[in-house]
This record gives sequence, C-alpha cells and structure tokens, in this order.
Amino acid sequence: MGSWIQADAEMVAEGEQVLRILLDNGYEAYWVGGCVRDALMGRPVNDLDITTSALPEEVISLFERTVPTGMEHGTVTVLRGKFSYEVTTYRVEGAYENHRRPAEVSFVRKLSEDLLRRDFTMNAIARSLRGELVDPYGGAVDIEHGIIRCVGEAKLRFHEDALRMLRCIRFAAVFDYSIAYNTWKGLRRERNGISYIAVERIRTEMEKLMASSHPVKGLALLERSGMMQFARIPFTYHPDHAVISLLDHVPDSETAVRWVILFNACGISGAEAARILKQWTFSNERIQEITSILYIDNEVIHCMNSISNEQMKIKWIQLTIQYGKVAAKRWLFLRNILNMGPTELTLAASCWLKDMTVYSLNELNITGTEVITVAERKSGPWVGDTLKHLLLKVASGDLDNDRTALIEEVKRVISDEKR
Repeated sequence: MGSWIQADAEMVAEGEQVLRILLDNGYEAYWVGGCVRDALMGRPVNDLDITTSALPEEVISLFERTVPTGMEHGTVTVLRGKFSYEVTTYRVEGAYENHRRPAEVSFVRKLSEDLLRRDFTMNAIARSLRGELVDPYGGAVDIEHGIIRCVGEAKLRFHEDALRMLRCIRFAAVFDYSIAYNTWKGLRRERNGISYIAVERIRTEMEKLMASSHPVKGLALLERSGMMQFARIPFTYHPDHAVISLLDHVPDSETAVRWVILFNACGISGAEAARILKQWTFSNERIQEITSILYIDNEVIHCMNSISNEQMKIKWIQLTIQYGKVAAKRWLFLRNILNMGPTELTLAASCWLKDMTVYSLNELNITGTEVITVAERKSGPWVGDTLKHLLLKVASGDLDNDRTALIEEVKRVISDEKR
C-alpha cells in the first residue's frame, strides 16, 4: 500500500513524525481504524488515528504538546502543528456494562490483541509507517468484496456494545456494502440490546444514516432488522416505499429535505415531526430547519385547491416571510422531487420567490421608532403589526421599499383605523 492519496499532505507529514518518534523510542506504532479503511476504499482521509505499545504516560513524556483525552482508555491526543492525532495504547476490554462500555480496560503490548477487540474487520486493520498492512481478520478482502463482517463472533460483539448494530447498518448505507450472513444473524438476535443505548447516540447514528449515500438501503435494513421498536424510534414505520425511494435522489447536502420526505411518507405533520425530533434530542435550530419545510408543505397542500391564484401568491409570500427564503427554496425542491418535476404551482411559486425584494423586517427602509413617530402614538403591538403589513406589501410588489412611500403607507393605515 503506497502513500496516502486522499489525505492532506501536511497532516500526513506531521503524523508520520508522531509515528517516528514512537518507533525511535523503542515502541510499536501503527495507523489504525477508519483512516486505513478509508484509504483502502479510495475515500478521503480526514484524520489519522494511531495505536501503539507505549503506555499513555510514556506517550505524554515523548511529546511537547498533548491532551489527556481519555487516559483511562489509553488515549492521548498529540498536537503537531495545526493537527491533532489520537494515540491509543494497545488494549483489551473486560466485561461490558449496559451493552455499551467496558467495565475495565487493560493495556497490552501486542497489536494482535488490540485488533481483536474491534467491531468490524474493515476497522481492524493497522498500517505501518512503511505502508505494510497488519490485517489478521481479512478486512482488506472484505473491503474488496463490499462486506461488513464482525471481528470474531457477531453475537458477542453486539452484546458488548449494542450501538455497533446501528453502526453496522449505517456503514452499509454509507459504503453501499452487504452485511455478512453471520453478522446479520447476530444483529437480529441481539437487536433488543439497542434499548440500553442513550437516545442521543441513536440520533447521531440516524443522522449519519440519513446523510449517507444510500439512505433508502439503511432504512430498509433498519426495518428488516426489527430494531425500530427497541431503538425507541418514535413513530410507526409503515412508509410509502415509492416516496421513500426518492431519498437517494436528494443530495446529501440537503439532509433536511430527506427528513421531510421520510416524515411525509409516514404521514407525519410538522407539529408531530417537531415533537419527534425534540424527543430525539435534535437541536432547536435543526428542528426548525426540518419542520419549516413541513409546515410550508402542510399549509400549501391544505389550501392549494380552495383559493384563487392571487390568494395563493399572497399565501406563498406570507409563508416565505414566516419560515424564510431557504425553507421556501427547499420546499420547491421537495415538491419537484415528489412530483418528479415542476408543476404549475411550483413554477409560479418559484417566480413569486424570485420577484420578492425583501424577506424580513430588518430589510425594510423604515424602523419601528420611525413608525411610532409618524403615527404619533405610544408603542404597542400595533407597531409590529404595521411593520408586518409593510413587509407583505413590499414583498408582494404592491409598495416600493422607499422610506417616503413607507411613511405614506403608515399614514394611510393610521387614517383608515381612525375612521
């Protein structure tokens, strides 16, 4: 195996110095895990993890800048230039607690013992400074054949750490790999163990699955595994598979749209989706990003056949103002995906969106203070209502975003209220 092709050259050079220092001081040291796997797959390598026979205290003594990231688990972060490298001592693990973490960790001096504790063969490959692979479990062959296989007995690996089952399915979705028969059988047998895993960790794996290259495959495997109920996925998964299949057509940069398609297929409204995402510990920002698209979709679909085109235009502009330009654009993308192309409504809505010159109150050429001055009234909720009126008029093209024109409109509104 040659040089690191898809890795930052400076990151590799600094990392090689870490290995050399360990080797020159009489210790063993190898690249290990995801970086070796990704290099074999021809994927970008974003970080370089190292495993070594040196104890954590010995690693710290050899380098000027270190962070004791996880001393009890043998991990020290070594800082070189602008890069950081996780250096972990060879270790074996005792019995696991709650299907997640080992009760104890013992440091060892043999690489083979360390590789034996790892989850899948593709992650149990080490690489020397010279590029030689240490691959006792055939991980390179499994990568070549596109197979995810547990190291050792699958049932034991999944019993030790139940999160590995979700990782297995997520890897299948990311790499478009098959799951080895015995690994799948072990996963099915141990699936109830996922109930011991914190919802935050389940959410993280689900986010990665939904951002993968093949989310449809991942969701199908998750359904077939029977793990849904044990993973506390808080909705009944009986989706419209014709709609779900569209997920793979949405770029991974638009995962918010992917979530909306999933919820749409399961008949879940914006309000219900917000509850589910909160239960799954999504951030408020992420919840708003996803549900804004759903809220727009719910409202547009609800009224699209019951109001005139002009009323629909105003409704669309109001929704764009309420949920934002980005959410409106994503809704257009969503509907074009679901309808297999633009419709009369999405074409019109796209034009209305382009014609809008303002999208928020801070873009108006008048402030609340100026509105109060013009109206010669005390401040109150009416100020916000007046500004929203001005924003809608300008966004609809019925009023220029000109200070003089805005002041005249304020005067007109006040005058009408006095009648």
